[in-house]
Order: sequence, then structure tokens, then C-alpha cells
Amino acid sequence: MQVIATGFGRTGTLSLKTALERLGLGPCHHMVDVFAHPRQIRPWLAAATAREVDWDRLLVGYESCVDGPTSAYWRQLAEHYPKAKVILTTRDPDRWLASMQRTLFAQRRRIDSLPGRAAVLLSTLLGTDLAAFVRMVDTTLDARTFATAADREPERALRLFEAHADRVIAAIPAERLLVFEAADGWGPLCAFLEVPVPAEPFPRVNGTSDFTRSGLGRPLPLLLRRTRRGGRR
Repeated sequence: MQVIATGFGRTGTLSLKTALERLGLGPCHHMVDVFAHPRQIRPWLAAATAREVDWDRLLVGYESCVDGPTSAYWRQLAEHYPKAKVILTTRDPDRWLASMQRTLFAQRRRIDSLPGRAAVLLSTLLGTDLAAFVRMVDTTLDARTFATAADREPERALRLFEAHADRVIAAIPAERLLVFEAADGWGPLCAFLEVPVPAEPFPRVNGTSDFTRSGLGRPLPLLLRRTRRGGRR
């Protein structure tokens, strides 16, 4: 593992994933990988309740990680991979909250609605991936970051967002840490990683429409899919 990103979702994490892979520091793990490769769901669900996690096995094949579920375990990962560089993705707090309300918090509200709960129950009965995915997000990400329904408590969400950044900055030595906004582009990222600047624009992905296209905004495939075997893919 060469790079560990610690920022919350909606802070340019998919742009960073794309950038790291273009810099040769991939594959880079992101929540879209869990969605695309549902064999990862149950190993992550097991990791949430394990006393000790075999990170090398869980993240086999990956050279970097951003977004959930890994961002919820940034401290453990930074300790397990002491030579990895750490990136804290961030953005203007109010813009972050607005983006969360349009995407991840909206998805949470759909899951918590009567039709959403019915879909999770049906998935549980059928043994398909949706219920396991929801439990995985609940236990590996939400429970370790927001703890309660932050989508209904915007001021609390903002406090948690800012407190998370403070904890990362306090815990990681300055020479090992880059505080990064996607708007900063290639310059500070490449200088920090000691790699050449690519002759192409910095990737700008994961707007609201990109979120929907990634699959994370459309959980129906998980309701219909049933995956049993563990592993990366």
C-alpha cells in the first residue's frame, strides 16, 4: 500500500482515485470497487466485527485506497502501512454538506424509507447482496464516522467533518500528510508523491451525475444479485 486517503466521501475521492491510477499508484480501492465487485461486501462486513483485520488479504492487489470503507479505518491502515503516504481530501464544508445531501444522505433516506426497508428485507430473505451491502456500509462507514442519522442533523454533520480533519492532522506527521482539494490539481499531489506531472488535465469526476452513473446511486442491481464467495473480485 503506497497511498492512504482519509477524507470523507464527496471530497473529490473518485477524482483522486482516477488521478492515483493515472500516476501508476493503482489499482486504487474506492467504494465503487465494492459495488462493482460484490465478493468484497462480505469480507468487509466480517472485518467490521473482527478483533484483528488481515489488511494485506482484504486489500490484496491494491496499491492505494480512498473513500469508504477504507477511510473509516485510516488510523489502523496508517499504522499497518507505515511507509504509505497519507492524503486528507477536503473541500469547503458547506459545499461538502450540500453535495452529501444530494447524494449519500439522499441515498440513506431512500434506504430508511418504507420502500427501502422493504427492499432490504426482501434482499435478506432472498440472500442477495443489497442487505449485506447496507449492513457493510452501516458497520464499516456510518457507525465509525457519523454514528447517527447525520442527514437529519446538518450542523452536527459539519462538526464531524471538521473534527475528522483535525484528528487526521493531529495524528499523522506533517511530512507524511498532504491536505488536498481536487481543485489544487496535479501540482501539490505530484510534488508530495514525488512523481512527474502528467501532460493532461487533472481528472474531475464524481459530481452528482457521476455518482449516479457509478452505480452507488442505483442500488437495484444489488437487490437482484447474489454473491457468495469472498475475495477481491
